[in-house]
Amino acid sequence: MEKQKPYYKAVGSEELVFNHSYKNRLPLLIKGPTGTGKSRFVEYMAAKLEKELITISCHEETSSTDLIGRYIIKGAETIWIDGPLTRAVKEGAIIYLDEVAEARPDIIVAIHSLTDHRRELYIDKIGATIKAHADFMLVASYNPGYQKGFKELKPSTRQRFVALTFDYPSEKLEREILENETGIPSADAKKIVAIAGKIRNLTELGLAETVSTRLLVDAAKLINSGLDKRLAMETAVVEPLSDDQDILVALKDLSDLMI
Repeated sequence: MEKQKPYYKAVGSEELVFNHSYKNRLPLLIKGPTGTGKSRFVEYMAAKLEKELITISCHEETSSTDLIGRYIIKGAETIWIDGPLTRAVKEGAIIYLDEVAEARPDIIVAIHSLTDHRRELYIDKIGATIKAHADFMLVASYNPGYQKGFKELKPSTRQRFVALTFDYPSEKLEREILENETGIPSADAKKIVAIAGKIRNLTELGLAETVSTRLLVDAAKLINSGLDKRLAMETAVVEPLSDDQDILVALKDLSDLMI
């Protein structure tokens, strides 16, 4: 049975850039705020190309050992186990390093030789250098605005990638996404997107992250399954944005008024 492709609505030339990056064996970096469809886009393109996708959600504890591999003890012997990056390099999969800026610096060092003309992975623990399979592709993403000045990719690393910037879609497109993802009526989708637009423009609140399309999809799902609209917006959109009670009250009042 053919696996169904994830739903994704293109907003520009991102599919074309991905296809040409894959064709030319170039690594791709996707930049943008949380919840703007970066991961969904990669899933969609991997399915469209009929390639295996290996996703690594990077965090401050993610090390090169986690990606490359390690020795383990099995019975009376010590054996080497390939990590997901090594497996992708060998088998020609697409590996996606989600929020790569969150990972430890040794991750960046480990992927350097995969992001230039060499396209090879050096495994120092076993003294081996592996040439990447012809179909191997490295895709990474990060949020440039998150903890700005603390967890940013160095220019020397960014310049190893072809890069795309993702942002929140237009109102019309965001409504279409909600309707296709959740089946919510058009009138409700319009109200949800309008609320998101208002909140995104409230820069004076100083939110670390604003309303993502992902949160709107969650709210639409709750509404479409029968949950009260005000409660759905409060729990799926307002509450995840802040722990500050004054901000939450202001956002809830805005949402209640508009929904």
